[in-house]
Amino acid sequence: MSKKSIESIYTYLQTIKTSQLYLKNCYKDLPDIDTEKKSFENSGSFMYYLNQGKLFLKEGEKVDIRLKPILYFYGLGHLLKACLLTNRPNYPESTTILAHGVSSRKRKKKHYTFVDDEVKIQQNGLFSYTHNHLFNSTTPSFSKIKMNVLLGLIPEMEDFFAHRQEEHCVSVGKIGSTSLAFPVHLLDRYHLTQRAFLQRVGMHVPSIHTNATKDHLLVEIEKPIQHSTGPFYFHLDKQEVYFPCTRELFLPIHEIMIHYLLLYNLSMISRYETEYWAELFSTQYDMDHAIISHYLNFSVEKITFLIGEWLLQRAPFS
Repeated sequence: MSKKSIESIYTYLQTIKTSQLYLKNCYKDLPDIDTEKKSFENSGSFMYYLNQGKLFLKEGEKVDIRLKPILYFYGLGHLLKACLLTNRPNYPESTTILAHGVSSRKRKKKHYTFVDDEVKIQQNGLFSYTHNHLFNSTTPSFSKIKMNVLLGLIPEMEDFFAHRQEEHCVSVGKIGSTSLAFPVHLLDRYHLTQRAFLQRVGMHVPSIHTNATKDHLLVEIEKPIQHSTGPFYFHLDKQEVYFPCTRELFLPIHEIMIHYLLLYNLSMISRYETEYWAELFSTQYDMDHAIISHYLNFSVEKITFLIGEWLLQRAPFS
């Protein structure tokens, strides 16, 4: 899916009329819903969520890097609420889902590093609600997760980690292809036999044929991978599919939710950990500065693409 086609869906949905038509298409198969009435009622909120989300992201690109996480996080939040209206016509059903749904621990005074920081998933709130209703997933398999795990799942971070001679995920094929090639060294990292590894992969992408060479396990799948979600993630610039290199990173989570957790924590740090945040960008001494800067450089483009892709696939027009 091209970047131009992604941008076109945002442009198309900038009016009440087109938003209503889009929602009407989304609601047509939902039970016990007056499609005409609900699409009309929600069209304004849907359009405003999208426009406000895009505005936050656009303005976030213009401000000082120290303020970017706040605008990016709220921008993503608004875009997610627009997406929720496409299959949850009565959103928000209660006040319990209005909270962020994530909490962060207090920063330790000494030896703190962002990559070792973690966030905790709460039972209620936007994160769990979105994880469930947008991606048909139950509560995540983890209750806490570290930033280095989240960063390791994003293919665009591999360009940075390569300078540190680190490999968190590896390219296994082209976006849109039905052929995947897994390096054989992954077997050692997963502590699995070839058969067990292929069975694990097959749980997420049904295969029709497998083969092996000296360096790779070759898998032919029934149809191209459709979403940037665990255990497969998309690198937009390279147009490649990436796969996690270790068991720790083998998580069933959509990439949009990875950005939500990262930006939540960064926005909380930028607001409440003033001394650490100020020193980070004034001295530019710590490795955290390079990692955070690299992530913030590409995150808006990736988020905009992922949300746009979801909107197109949610109610495609013939």
